[in-house]
Amino acid sequence: MKKRIFALAAASVMAMSLAGCSSGSSNSTETTAAQADAAEGADSAETTAAATEAAATGEVANKDKPLVWFNRQPSNSSTGELDMTALSFNDNTYYVGFDANQGAELQGTMVLEYIQNNIDTIDRNGDGIIGYVLAIGDIGHNDSIARTRGVRRALGTGIEANGEIDSTPAGTNTDGSSSIVQDGSIEVNGKTYVVRELASQEMKNSAGATWDAATAGNAINTWSASFGDSIDVVVSNNDGMGMSMFNAWSKDNQVPTFGYDANSDAVAAIAEGYGGTISQHADVQAYLTLRVLRNALDGVDIDTGIGTADEAGNVLTDDVYVYNADERSYYALNVAVTAENYQDFTDSTVTYAPVSNQLDAASHPTKKVWLNIYNAADNFLSATYQPLLQKYDDLLNLEVDYIGGDGQTESNITNRLGNPSQYDAFAINMVKTDNAASYTGLLSQ
Repeated sequence: MKKRIFALAAASVMAMSLAGCSSGSSNSTETTAAQADAAEGADSAETTAAATEAAATGEVANKDKPLVWFNRQPSNSSTGELDMTALSFNDNTYYVGFDANQGAELQGTMVLEYIQNNIDTIDRNGDGIIGYVLAIGDIGHNDSIARTRGVRRALGTGIEANGEIDSTPAGTNTDGSSSIVQDGSIEVNGKTYVVRELASQEMKNSAGATWDAATAGNAINTWSASFGDSIDVVVSNNDGMGMSMFNAWSKDNQVPTFGYDANSDAVAAIAEGYGGTISQHADVQAYLTLRVLRNALDGVDIDTGIGTADEAGNVLTDDVYVYNADERSYYALNVAVTAENYQDFTDSTVTYAPVSNQLDAASHPTKKVWLNIYNAADNFLSATYQPLLQKYDDLLNLEVDYIGGDGQTESNITNRLGNPSQYDAFAINMVKTDNAASYTGLLSQ
């Protein structure tokens, strides 16, 4: 192989040398065309030889190995536009996440219904203004953007910007004068109440990590010291930040707090006054993350064990996931978790029963997968998602190396993908949704 590569390189150099000495006549054009045809033939021969060698050894080029992006969809962090180059990296590339817009709408509706159902007690200072504060995760993350928009849409506090509800943090807005949000209103029992976003900010720590729970805990202490009993509701883009605020202030002050993810601690806290959360069906997401890889590695239809039952009986129904072929993306559907049903969600690490059947090792031999979590300290991914993955990897006969990042820099993760050739497939959870090329560049080498 090395000799062939050297020979081709030498031929290429010679061709360039000849082209550089040509006079530009018609003869030189013919010569250049002939050289191009020769080079094309050499390339074709090389490709055929490489393919033959790969078939003989069973090796697959890293760029052709199955790849699943999960939890963070490759996209432009400013516009939300999907990065279809990353999503179509090869024929076995997909995204697994959840329906962010459907979940955001659910969260907003959950908060609104809670206010309506508790209108007699929720206005703590009796001023006729239902004031809420909002913890925003990552301003460049599609899921965070959707959740912020969902809450503002449901409560009537959103203002359109470029055809979409503005998801920008409003800062402090106690007087309702912000240009980013507006006062909403709701009518209950014949009385009209103002709904106001008192404050919102991205929860980003000094090191650059977003979705930061400690920052959220500090923020609620600052807000409560400034706004006092004007805060009637606390809303968070996720449970990690929500629980930090709940434990730091709102639990003791009996202020309902709403999060997202249905982490076990948040679900348990509903019994203590946590207002509610959204289950993004992490059990289904974790299964899909590894199942898509398993199917690609087995060379079977990608729908096997998903929409079509496999030989072990694993199958999902269309009320728990959707597949968007244009986006090459699988989305789990969301469920609101409130005081009425929280006992059904107390353990977030239980696999989903309809897809919990062991695959036969003879038909599905063990394969090795490289999988990273963008931030080893992320509550949802580390306490819910990874434990589920570790249960499904056994059921699907996959040997998975779990890599935990620092939540701040892509290089903290990519530096540990130094030898992709030792893996059969990859599952990637980026720090920033813009950075897919940091990974595909490594796999293309």
